[in-house]
Amino acid sequence: MTIKDLAQLAGVSISTVSKIMNHKDASISAETRERVLKIAKEFNYSPYSSAISAGVKTFTIGILLRSSGANLFLNGMIETARALGYTVLVAESAGNPESEFKGITALCRHNVDGVLWEPLDGESLKYAETFRTSGIPFLLFNFSGSESACNLDYEQMAYTATMAMVRSRHTDIACLLSPGSRTESVLNGYKRCLFDTGIPYQENLVFQGVTEALIHKITGHAVTGIISSHFAAAIRLYRDLVSLHYQIPYDVSLISLRNDSREVTDFPQISTLTIPHFRFGQHLCGQLIRMIEQPDVSPLPFEGKPALDNGSTIDIPFTHRTSPLVVVGSINIDNYLKVNHLPTTGKTTITSTSSVYPGGKGINQAIGAAKLGARVALIGNVGNDVDSDMIYSALQDYCVDSVGVRRCGDASTGKAYIFVQKDGDSMISILAGANSALTSEDVKRNERSFENCRYCLVQTEIPEDAVLTACQTAKAHGAKTILKPSTSPALSPQLLKNIDLLVPNYDEICELCPEGTLSEKADFFLKQGVETVIITLGPEGCYVKNRDLEKQFPAAKFQPIDNTGAGDAFICALAVYLQNGYSLEQAVRIATYAAGFSVTREGVSNALIDKSTLESYLSQEEPELLRL
Repeated sequence: MTIKDLAQLAGVSISTVSKIMNHKDASISAETRERVLKIAKEFNYSPYSSAISAGVKTFTIGILLRSSGANLFLNGMIETARALGYTVLVAESAGNPESEFKGITALCRHNVDGVLWEPLDGESLKYAETFRTSGIPFLLFNFSGSESACNLDYEQMAYTATMAMVRSRHTDIACLLSPGSRTESVLNGYKRCLFDTGIPYQENLVFQGVTEALIHKITGHAVTGIISSHFAAAIRLYRDLVSLHYQIPYDVSLISLRNDSREVTDFPQISTLTIPHFRFGQHLCGQLIRMIEQPDVSPLPFEGKPALDNGSTIDIPFTHRTSPLVVVGSINIDNYLKVNHLPTTGKTTITSTSSVYPGGKGINQAIGAAKLGARVALIGNVGNDVDSDMIYSALQDYCVDSVGVRRCGDASTGKAYIFVQKDGDSMISILAGANSALTSEDVKRNERSFENCRYCLVQTEIPEDAVLTACQTAKAHGAKTILKPSTSPALSPQLLKNIDLLVPNYDEICELCPEGTLSEKADFFLKQGVETVIITLGPEGCYVKNRDLEKQFPAAKFQPIDNTGAGDAFICALAVYLQNGYSLEQAVRIATYAAGFSVTREGVSNALIDKSTLESYLSQEEPELLRL
């Protein structure tokens, strides 16, 4: 196409076209200028002189980036340039000042109409004169060293993310930073939000990368929410916490800035503010072309204000949740052996079937309480073996806080061998394994689990010093203790003073106190400081005695298949419904139904009843039990 052809198509003189193409169009109306330029773009018109003369339109723009690899800015720029009839030349500085200058001279040599420039640093601005001498307009972006630069508002994004935490009632909010151009702005936005909401800024809650110090703050609940400047760091933190058996956002909430949604990951969803790189690139290119075609017009600011994409990893702080229920006890792998008759001395017993389940009174009661809707933390030991993986998996399935479950490198996970005969009666033999290594220090190390705790369940299948420390720690935090005295020939006076509810079965109470009636046996413990004694009697129900009540409650009528977990089912239901505000008599009656359900299936953890099923049944059989 010649200049004459262009003039004819536009309906103007050749002189007018020449003036427009050579920036000498002050006397020409904006409407005429736009019509000529539009036709020139559509027909790809390029004057002969543009190859050798500066200042002549080439309908080409230059883009000078720090890095062009997987750059969403660039994608947006190219799309807009093509839509507006421009070709794009891209140069990359790659973090090198010399390469940056070479890129500038190359763009000038190609006589581009304008340049989008992402400077390396403040020193880069000395090259601006090269563009000015060549008469090439340029627009700076992603650069804090100039007021005229067009930048994404990372500070406001960080402010928005931090405010989301504040609105979820977090005050102990950490800032996780990674090296990059946005880091300083993110920190400033984080600080500004804290200031505006009256939360003191703590320098020790700002972390340069995922460090042991950050993990320690999280495990100690000194940090309840985290703002991350980069998504890669957030993913690493998420993985580290999951490997430590933490649950997000149960234990800690997490929000991260993230590149445009075109960045795909198969990792579990994390709450993010998506940085609109692509739209920002479109905006930049549009503003540059606006500057080229209308030199007297200033570029407009970018109005993109990202909102939180999702709330999947945001929740209220751990300490603001409903009161937790803490379980301290044994953790085993239960090996079930079904037999026609229980083993006796001198007689071989043949088993027909065998099954393996997570077990031990600690894990049974923790899972049972969780299935009834309680927030549960378990403290206990497992070995460093394959069996421990099954334990952690089961706890994760039922959302039980497993931070207090420690792997012991020099021990195996405890094992129980359970013989079950046809009528449901059972016989149990236990290999303690790692359970015998649970110490007072293990309990003290997890004292944070007792914060706001109202009930603590403890069993004596673990060392006595750990049992005593658990009860003392619970009492120090204002919680009531419920003790199941399994496999224990005696309970120390010091321990009895720290027990609120003692729940033995008939064989256990007879071993602890051989003489007297049920009432006299209960009195023996009441006189030593225990508030309430509940003796479970299998198909005969249970006997309850304290200073205000003495009563035997009937058992719920269910056909037994395996009685092994009835005691655990009773205790966890008792604790959950007491914690929910039910009276002792109501909680005991509800617990008898939970125990009844548990004997109708083999195993313990898998046989424990869930809240919905239990309360649906009760609403038909004894609806008054559910009335508070």
